[in-house]
Amino acid sequence: MANALVVRKGTNLARRLRTQRAAQYVRMSRELQRYSIENQRAAIAAYAAADGLTVVRTYEDQGRSGLRIKGRPGLIELIEDVQSGEADFDQILVYDVSRWGRFQDTDESAYYEFLCKMNGVRVVYCAEIFKNDGSFLSGMAKYMKRGMAAEWSRELGVKVHTGHCRIASLGYRVGGPVGYGLRRMMVDESEHPKGQLEKGQYKALQSDRVRLRQGSAEEAAVIRCIFDQFVNERQSYSEIRRALNDANIANHNGRPWTDGMIPIILGNENYIGKTVYNRTSRRLGERLVKNPAHAWVHGTAAIEPIVDPDIFARAQKLLAERRVEIPEDEMLMRLRVVLRRRGKLNSRIINTTLGLNHVSSYVKHFGSLRKAYSLIGYVSPRDCNWLDTYDHWASEQARHANELAEILRADLGLKPEVAQGGIALDVGGTRLVSFLVARRLATRGPNHAPQWKAYRRQISSGLLAVMRLDATNKTIEDYVLLPSKLRAGRYVWLSSGSLARHHGVHCPGMSELITAVTASLAASNHAAPTTSDPQNSPAKRGRSKARSGSGRR
Repeated sequence: MANALVVRKGTNLARRLRTQRAAQYVRMSRELQRYSIENQRAAIAAYAAADGLTVVRTYEDQGRSGLRIKGRPGLIELIEDVQSGEADFDQILVYDVSRWGRFQDTDESAYYEFLCKMNGVRVVYCAEIFKNDGSFLSGMAKYMKRGMAAEWSRELGVKVHTGHCRIASLGYRVGGPVGYGLRRMMVDESEHPKGQLEKGQYKALQSDRVRLRQGSAEEAAVIRCIFDQFVNERQSYSEIRRALNDANIANHNGRPWTDGMIPIILGNENYIGKTVYNRTSRRLGERLVKNPAHAWVHGTAAIEPIVDPDIFARAQKLLAERRVEIPEDEMLMRLRVVLRRRGKLNSRIINTTLGLNHVSSYVKHFGSLRKAYSLIGYVSPRDCNWLDTYDHWASEQARHANELAEILRADLGLKPEVAQGGIALDVGGTRLVSFLVARRLATRGPNHAPQWKAYRRQISSGLLAVMRLDATNKTIEDYVLLPSKLRAGRYVWLSSGSLARHHGVHCPGMSELITAVTASLAASNHAAPTTSDPQNSPAKRGRSKARSGSGRR
């Protein structure tokens, strides 16, 4: 019995072993290079070794701001694991209070720590001079540290904004992407060009600056044509947009034009050689706000004007005449009048009725069209519950795309890239397959065949993997694989009798869909390595093939 293990009554061996296990949370924002992930890991490892702890799990947020929990998947996963009871550790090791977060409301930082404490997991700040033991001094120190972290972010935001305003007043470009027909040129302190910045690229040194330059001559001609059609020919936004898309002219993102892009072009002062900064601002992750005209920062862009200043001034006058501010009460009153006259409301009626704001204006003021309807006591006969599940089905599309990507990498040796907002797969700039969700429409009677409707967006190439929902539109009933050679249109209409006409393949489950996709790719030689020029592919994708919305197919 001398070598026997003696366990005292009431001792929980599993918990005693678990107390030696810890998780670490590390975070680094873009502007805090001295708080690198490696430095935090090293400090946490030294602390764990001194206390006899074993780090069994790591939660990481790299390049993430600490102002809020949104956009920090590492911290979100950590809180979810702790609350679900799946955490196999009793301590969370963090470098210091600021790495936990620079929340502008210090109570929010304390709330997330309290959630961990309530579920039996203690948060430990390794580099702080105080011990997080729940004492009075510890509480006071944490409160001060949280306030200091929040205040540091506020002061930094003011300094950065002031610096941006000064740089913009000198005529330099402040910000990321530019509009159509413009380029960003990086220059040094002596104004010597150092190279053109493409989309997603940033200047290398803080001493470098960014100047605006004209794009191609073709783009400049398109800009002048837009101003001429609007000012001299008095065409509407829709007419200008339709002419651009019919001519297969892509916008600066390589995609078809929309109505909302036209007034942005018409109001851009860069086209007359000027820069305007601070029209809008967003401080410390808050909502975007419009600043008054006296707060705008004007500068000379040192760029040759693309548009004649006289035509630009006439365009601004026409834009001002088109924009009429109507109070929200007046907007709702006019909507009630139209409802009494027409007996119903929908987007088409609102957009085509004189005196009513555009649908987008109602959405902007009231949050959604359904909210505006409820304020005037109108219940739309349309099934709007589908809108509430948009985020769920978007995540399902992304999950299906990622699952198919893994299969294509393993079985066919392809290197697919997730595109189109996470619902499509590309290889070498060529669209392979896109996932769509088709909701089932209400049938008029038992003798009518079921029909499905899927929003096609601007997808005009590649296979279409359609997920058809059941009668409740809550679960996936089956799948349909359609070829890319469908008639162009915003929507895809499906029924049990239209598959043969569309040359579609019915797939009862995901495994059958994957088999059909791989067979189709192999048959069309997509499985071979692509030799397409990636530089030309964005322009090809941007050409609009949809010249008119077709009806039911």
